Amino acid sequence: MADIKNYTLNFGPQHPAAHGVLRLVLELDGEVVQRADPHIGLLHRATEKLAETRTYLQALPYMDRLDYVSMMCNEHAYVLAIEKLMGVEVPLRAQYIRVLFDEITRLLNHLLWLGAHALDVGAMTIFLYAFREREDLMDCYEAVSGARMHAAYYRPGGVYRDLPEQMPQYAASKVRNARAIGELNENRQGSLLDFIEDFCNRFPHAVDEYETLLTDNRIWKQRLCDVGIVSPEQARAWGFTGPMLRGSGIAWDLRKHQPYEVYDLVEFDVPVGKNGDSYDRYLVRIEEMRQSNRIMRQCVEWLRNHPGPVISDNHKVAPPHRVDMKSAMEELIHHFKLFTEGFHVPAGECYSAIEHPKGEFGIYLVSDGANKPYRLKIRAPGYAHLQGLDMMARGHMIADVVTIIGTQDIVFGEIDR
Repeated sequence: MADIKNYTLNFGPQHPAAHGVLRLVLELDGEVVQRADPHIGLLHRATEKLAETRTYLQALPYMDRLDYVSMMCNEHAYVLAIEKLMGVEVPLRAQYIRVLFDEITRLLNHLLWLGAHALDVGAMTIFLYAFREREDLMDCYEAVSGARMHAAYYRPGGVYRDLPEQMPQYAASKVRNARAIGELNENRQGSLLDFIEDFCNRFPHAVDEYETLLTDNRIWKQRLCDVGIVSPEQARAWGFTGPMLRGSGIAWDLRKHQPYEVYDLVEFDVPVGKNGDSYDRYLVRIEEMRQSNRIMRQCVEWLRNHPGPVISDNHKVAPPHRVDMKSAMEELIHHFKLFTEGFHVPAGECYSAIEHPKGEFGIYLVSDGANKPYRLKIRAPGYAHLQGLDMMARGHMIADVVTIIGTQDIVFGEIDR
């Protein structure tokens, strides 16, 4: 009888569960994975290199396109690095707005992760549920920045503009009658903060619906429990961060342990898993959504009662007000210099990291005193998680590889940076 040899299988890059352009070369013994070799580099982003040829402000929109599900969080780490090198003070209101939108972004990320992860392992309905809530959050992005995804809203020194007093409303159209339009605009009568508050009141019930569909679902538990187990020691050794680390029982969250902006002024809990399997990581992310909702409520409450500036008044870094720019020569010169030459960052280097929805997202910035970065290094959480894929997949079936890619929450924009 002939010996059965291991054979290799290409999983992706066209496979829908490969989440972008992951080419995974699987070495199989029957249907059991002996080795998983991730091949990256098929996205050709070159964000780090492009940033060296752009001014600091021009490089900002590239950050949105890294992890294109957590847009403003990427911007946040970048502007924090610039502010650290320049010693720029950010107004308190701007810090609260940043924290509010960081948590909105966390919800956007986790909702897409939940829908896509469930879809990968065969649950269709939850994808539609998750996108129902994402639509409202995308409208919040659009209200402040004019774009649903690539916002470029965070700027060195603060945020681009204050929160709008009027939430944009749906207009009458051929496909919807007046009653349908009225229902859609029911919670859009006030400001953006009113809309976010209404969302925060509705969202816990929505998370309950997700949990009803999945948490005690027999098939969901069969697909996730004891799949991709990572011990606390392994999680540390492989450089895991975020829910991948907390799912293994290590309570490490940069918002608590290295607070930035106003995270030390808001109350929230850090959920931690016990078994380190895919099911624990699912539960951690579900609880993170509830905690993000809690932080958003506190930010809305504070922002309501504390009006004020949202960007630094140092016109060497932040543009002057448009009315002043059109009426005063000094402001016009500042504006012109800022958007043509850009600002010069003092020579030096720094690392700034935030608790991104996927883990620790860091920017290592080296300046030589010019108006462009000398070197920009991006520490993407997904990169460290992907290298642990082989360790997590060994001994599992092919079908479990899909679960493991899902539980890692891989997005290729930040890996092929």
